[in-house]
Amino acid sequence: MTALDTKATISGGVHVPQKHDSGHKHVSGRAEYIDDMLEPAGTLHAYLGLSTNAHGEIQSLALEAVRQAPGVVGVLTAADVPGHNDISQPGKHDEPIFAETRVEFFGQPLFAVVATTREAARRAARLAQVSYTELPFALDVGAAREAGGALVTPGMTLERGNVAAGMVAAKNRVKGTMEMGGQDHFYLEGHIAMAIPGEDDEVTVHSSTQHPSEVQHMVGHALGVPSNAVNVVVRRMGGGFGGKETQSNLFAAVAAIAAKKFNRAVKIRPDRDDDMIATGKRHDFVVDYEVGYDDEGRIEAVDAVFAARCGFSADLSGPVTDRALFHADNAYFYPNVRLKSEPLKTNTVSNTAFRGFGGPQGMVGCERWIEDIAYALGKDPLDIRRANFYGETDRNLTPYHQTVTDNIIGRVVDELEASSHYRRRREEIIAFNKTSRVLKRGIALTPVKFGISFTMTAFNQAGALVHVYRDGSVHLNHGGTEMGQGLYVKVAQVLADCFQIDLDKVKITATTTGKVPNTSATAASSGSDLNGMAAANAAEQIKDRLVRFAMDKFNVPEDAISFEPNCVMVGNQRYDWADFIDQAHLARVQLSAAGFYKTPDIHWDRAAGKGQPFFYFAYGAACSEVVVDSLTGEYMVERVDVLHDVGKSLNPAIDIGQIEGGFIQGMGWLTTEELWWDDKGQLRTHAPSTYKIPVVSDVPRIFDVKLAEWSANSAPTIRRSKAVGEPPFMLALSVFEALSMAAASVADYKIAPRMDAPATPERVLMTIERIKREAAGR
Repeated sequence: MTALDTKATISGGVHVPQKHDSGHKHVSGRAEYIDDMLEPAGTLHAYLGLSTNAHGEIQSLALEAVRQAPGVVGVLTAADVPGHNDISQPGKHDEPIFAETRVEFFGQPLFAVVATTREAARRAARLAQVSYTELPFALDVGAAREAGGALVTPGMTLERGNVAAGMVAAKNRVKGTMEMGGQDHFYLEGHIAMAIPGEDDEVTVHSSTQHPSEVQHMVGHALGVPSNAVNVVVRRMGGGFGGKETQSNLFAAVAAIAAKKFNRAVKIRPDRDDDMIATGKRHDFVVDYEVGYDDEGRIEAVDAVFAARCGFSADLSGPVTDRALFHADNAYFYPNVRLKSEPLKTNTVSNTAFRGFGGPQGMVGCERWIEDIAYALGKDPLDIRRANFYGETDRNLTPYHQTVTDNIIGRVVDELEASSHYRRRREEIIAFNKTSRVLKRGIALTPVKFGISFTMTAFNQAGALVHVYRDGSVHLNHGGTEMGQGLYVKVAQVLADCFQIDLDKVKITATTTGKVPNTSATAASSGSDLNGMAAANAAEQIKDRLVRFAMDKFNVPEDAISFEPNCVMVGNQRYDWADFIDQAHLARVQLSAAGFYKTPDIHWDRAAGKGQPFFYFAYGAACSEVVVDSLTGEYMVERVDVLHDVGKSLNPAIDIGQIEGGFIQGMGWLTTEELWWDDKGQLRTHAPSTYKIPVVSDVPRIFDVKLAEWSANSAPTIRRSKAVGEPPFMLALSVFEALSMAAASVADYKIAPRMDAPATPERVLMTIERIKREAAGR
């Protein structure tokens, strides 16, 4: 039991491990998701008809056979959208619900079938006859550049210092290109929505979404009704990872249009294959870079372009490619730097948010040039990393001109290096590789510095609604959504701590736009930061009223009143919490409050590339060891040690789970998960049979995750905690770097491995063979 545990005097509160509020339901199958809900009598089912052309003009769309199919009630096309046939980001108008005259990717929705059963709708959707006039298409970054490099949204430049002069003055320079693949979210619960029509223009939508307010807006936009007519409800999602930030809009809009047209409840749930084909993914990137550095490996200038396959519409590609630049420094200071983003339009599904939101791609890019420098100088990459760390009092200005004031990366890396015995193990691995002909080992220790806040300043706000009932029970609602990450229980712990009551007195309720309006997406790792503070604000309002009530009723000064475990002390008199609340109710004290919070001290000027977009930084480090079969490229991750900074943890059990899950998901992106489109533009990796996510056997045999318990956020966050959703994802870079070391061992570490991601066994083998050829040619 920790010191924090011994101080806990209520069965709940913050800084102590608490089980996930729905964890027992998840493992027993009793957690209710949208597809488990009882359907209203007469519920209809919708299914999308998708294009089979990557880019073309629609010459004809014959749907008679679809309409005549058994069970079909009707078919929706663009002509049936009563409002706007558009679910694009504000000001873009580039993402129709249904294509009208042109398709821009293989799998774009053309229509929706509405039938009495899901199977009938699904079968009928295959009966459409569509003819196209084919147009040229570009599927990746290279093809998009060759076609003229059209952008889906303007790029951004971050610049500081004199890059040209810094490059000329540098003793050494390295140039290169790195490619990294995308990633499918592969949530256990795919996209789904159920819409129930109400009277007049009203509709209730149950949506598996991270952004209920955006779904509310998009559904209202599609129906041609104001937002006050649309209520969006989200109890939980079976995973989100960013994929349900904007991609839910399509399914909610289709369900709502159908529900209002036929005046019956309508549910839509695509198969996994169609879900993967029709919805966006992590952006794949190509990074072109030139770096100048001295003989000690200290970087003097960086000039890099981060090009991304964005898909046919803007979606969130602007902010995603922006954040890639924000994290192209990771934990390293660049005296002279120029970073540019190139968000390219392609004829593929529009890519979207994914855990890390471009940050991982930026970090992979910069770790590549750290690796290049290390191999060129014959040094341990960790020594090059250390040489370039941000300083605590100097060398602390980022490429976007924000001063890093909370830098603890040196201590985090020092502690992990010691506890993981990195130096000794690396020496042993080098010795092993000299004598082992087939099996090769690798080890790497990599840092993470990740900025916390939405880079769009306006999104850094949240609301909460708290009711205290006369029996002392508490009702909690806020704008954050629960996707398995434990947000609900964390915010409930905050509320229990505020009132000093047991956690079981706090009722967690579904997120709904009817209770808390205009909320931001649960994204950017900000769910606990924003919603926890909003809930605390509501609680403080109620407590202030209770204090004033006690002062008047008992004629005591304010400092004579205190909230203690499950009671209120008034002078030397102790009142049971429920009795005190009942007295307050009888005295007509308002026991309900709407809380609000906006993150202070942040600002960002995108055009100038300057500002303070992040409230604080989260830090971490991971040390990974791998073994590779140099004849096949197959490998195993043998051991992983992690030390991660979550500030003063709200719930250590939840946070450790998030770190473990984030690491494994990041490892999947960098090693096994590979997206592949054929020459017709069709995604061929669209099911578990063709797309390999990590499984239980991929978890490292030794997986030791620890929190930096000494850390407390210097920024005034909720109870001095730090975000944990996204930063751990980047810890998996250590696996990728360890695989690179193992590959480089075949030429005695004299050739930079320069392996692209994902490091599938095939790619590892190709890297090994290339290194052997280069070594033989020297």
